[in-house]
Amino acid sequence: MEVFASIQGEGAFVGEPQVFLRLFGCPLRCRWCDTPGSWKVPATGEARIARPAGARREPCWAGAFQAACWIAECEPGSPRSVSVTGGEPLAWPDFILALAPLLGGRRLHLETAGAHPRTLARVLTVCDHVSLDLKPELDLDAPEELRSVEAGQAQAFAGADERSPRTKEEWQRARTACLRLVAGRDACAKIVVSGAREARDFTPLLDELEECAPALALYLTPATPVNGVPAPSRELVESVAEMARDRDLAVRVVPQVHRMLALP
Repeated sequence: MEVFASIQGEGAFVGEPQVFLRLFGCPLRCRWCDTPGSWKVPATGEARIARPAGARREPCWAGAFQAACWIAECEPGSPRSVSVTGGEPLAWPDFILALAPLLGGRRLHLETAGAHPRTLARVLTVCDHVSLDLKPELDLDAPEELRSVEAGQAQAFAGADERSPRTKEEWQRARTACLRLVAGRDACAKIVVSGAREARDFTPLLDELEECAPALALYLTPATPVNGVPAPSRELVESVAEMARDRDLAVRVVPQVHRMLALP
């Protein structure tokens, strides 16, 4: 979808200059998503390559070697770590596996919803850092498995072969499996706190984190108002943070810094 240099606005590396590789395609439907344009996978289209000399457009279907070249083009100076985001990058496991050895020593950071543990297990060894979003299923509409559209007809998407969670039980199994995979690794967990929720809605996520990866750093991200989803109150954020502290979790509250700085 796009390749650009910016400042990481969330998670454990907030404030770090990085190059972002944003991929099309996400089966999840988070109500507070700020990049819904990444949900669909176009049969044809363009990617924005934001070079220091000026942005240009390229065909969006590209291999790992071409993507690695674009990453180098977009760096304004010395090599940066690379954040692979989306969309949902785990829709493209073969691409991630092919990209990692082409980065010339750059760290590869994966930003994922943590909904597809089997696919995460496939790519985990090539990722230097995993930022795992823990989704309260109450904030999600029904998933839409990825499809591309060509000549007016829908075709099955040839990405990850792992079905997205739909029920409360399926989400619990997916989250706990992903947490066990990243426990003890260079990783962090993130939870978006929206004003549409109550503190008790986050109890299952905190319990799962305490059980499966208690040493994992947890970042609470107050939702930026979008699509009718309100920002949380200070009291709600403080309550969820205190619930995390009661479980001896290493919790931090960090807003979306890139939004505050009007960065991409």
